[in-house]
Amino acid sequence: EGIINLRGKIIPVIDLKKRFGIGKKEKSKDSRIIIVEILGQKAGLIVDAVHEVITIDENSIEPPSPVTTIDTAFVEGIAKTDDRMIIIIKLHFLFKVNEKEMLLNASSEDTKERS
Repeated sequence: EGIINLRGKIIPVIDLKKRFGIGKKEKSKDSRIIIVEILGQKAGLIVDAVHEVITIDENSIEPPSPVTTIDTAFVEGIAKTDDRMIIIIKLHFLFKVNEKEMLLNASSEDTKERS
């Protein structure tokens, strides 16, 4: 999608709906960019909304079922909480090979700057 400046660092940003091929929603007042770390580098993911931030116990994450309607190539697992199921995404699969190379290069450049 583009890049943002986060505290003086350039961060690549992708739109999850566009990446998953489910269309592109117009940005709204609820749209957010969440910052994640992939391959040692921060990246932004555009999402429709953020309802809450929670901590998930690793023991509550189960592998995705092979008989499901979602593409499990992107799914790390499914966490079960008291009242819902949460899909855990394999973040590194969201980026194409050339994008991963850019993240790795940016990460190594960032490491050199800190030395």
